[in-house]
Amino acid sequence: MSPRDDDALSWAGDDDPTLVSAPAADETAVPRRAKADPSALTTTPRSAPAPSPADSEPARTSSGADADGGMSSAALVSLGVLGGIYLLYTIGWIIGGLRLNGIAGFIVAPTAFVPAVIVAVAAPAIWFGVVFLLTRERPSWQRFAWLAAGAVLLVPWPFVMLGTGL
Repeated sequence: MSPRDDDALSWAGDDDPTLVSAPAADETAVPRRAKADPSALTTTPRSAPAPSPADSEPARTSSGADADGGMSSAALVSLGVLGGIYLLYTIGWIIGGLRLNGIAGFIVAPTAFVPAVIVAVAAPAIWFGVVFLLTRERPSWQRFAWLAAGAVLLVPWPFVMLGTGL
């Protein structure tokens, strides 16, 4: 190789004496297995130590995204898009609830209408949080299935049917 080709394989400052490199692998850190002596083998089993209370609890294993160290980029983008949809649904429920305020007085009492609108406004955020919390240890497809179901169920119908009225 020419010196010009070697330049592509190095980085400026690689030979810096202040550069901290990883310590060399210590061969004594990993013990080597000694050859087993056949005369040392016994036929009587050793008694196992009594399990501690911490050992009796099943270990929590994570599956899906957490086992690999995080969610994929596509999953994060999809989660952001669904989060944006839920935010728009919250805004839609606010606008739709305010739009129905004059009409609802003829149908139900304000003491029933106001709490219903508050719950309707909070429902998309609650759904998103509960799904995210309850599907932590489940496969990613279940999380997205529940979020998609919420996107269908929580559509702000007053906003869709009546519009903004502008």
